[in-house]
Amino acid sequence: MRRGRCRPVIFVNPLDFLRVTPRTNCGSCGHPTCLAFAVAVTKGGADPALCPHLPPDALAATGNLVPGAGLARVERGQEERDMALVAHLKSKVNVLDYPAIAPRLGAACIPGPPAALRFRYLNRQVQISGEEGRLEGGELIDPRDQILLYNYVASGGGEAPRNEWVGMESLPNSMAKVRTLAAYCEQPLARRFAGRREALARACRLLGALPGPEGQSADLGLILPVLPFVPLYLLFWDAEPAEGFACRIKMLFDRRVLDFLDIESLIFATERMAERLMELDG
Repeated sequence: MRRGRCRPVIFVNPLDFLRVTPRTNCGSCGHPTCLAFAVAVTKGGADPALCPHLPPDALAATGNLVPGAGLARVERGQEERDMALVAHLKSKVNVLDYPAIAPRLGAACIPGPPAALRFRYLNRQVQISGEEGRLEGGELIDPRDQILLYNYVASGGGEAPRNEWVGMESLPNSMAKVRTLAAYCEQPLARRFAGRREALARACRLLGALPGPEGQSADLGLILPVLPFVPLYLLFWDAEPAEGFACRIKMLFDRRVLDFLDIESLIFATERMAERLMELDG
């Protein structure tokens, strides 16, 4: 019996799709790696034609993927996971002795019910209890901000920072996060403020920044109190086109910062700080 023509394979697994990419990580598709592009296509509905190197049969095999459908599922699943983590963290902070931990977090204890802790987050007032989080009197909506702030409270606090500054690469178990820090904080800030040192200084001052230690080689060095006991030290070297140097920003952290935040929350704190500086500049 004569067989009909085989239908093209439909890629639903990122690794299957990865096999038909050039795997050179050239970046032509707009993604940093071929694997990231494969995930974006198979799970997020990205257009496979963004890669100029795919063979025609690979493009045909992705023809019935619904753009955005996978991305919506991914986002929905992530939001559900985030909210589940927020609920877990609320249960942890609900049993803490707020008067005891308040000074260890640089916070003020607010009598209940419900008892709460009040402190500054990127120079805005937040109030955290086991029931809810509030930002400048309004509801704290973004679950990522909630995770960051509840993690800070759940840490139970510790000794005040000693201003012993280290790079991300010097913190335990953080080597994989160095590139993430650069991609979501240092590089966007460098692009935004290249040639605009005073604009960066002005935005930092609006966040309550203080001068950094004397003797550093950067064109600008400012300490930003993201949270009361989580300062970030921003070093800025402006571009010098004549000498072939691009603008560069380096973030430093107090050596004891992981007493207050896990590494994921710390990365998010730097990302939020960068976003806030650009908002203030705008």
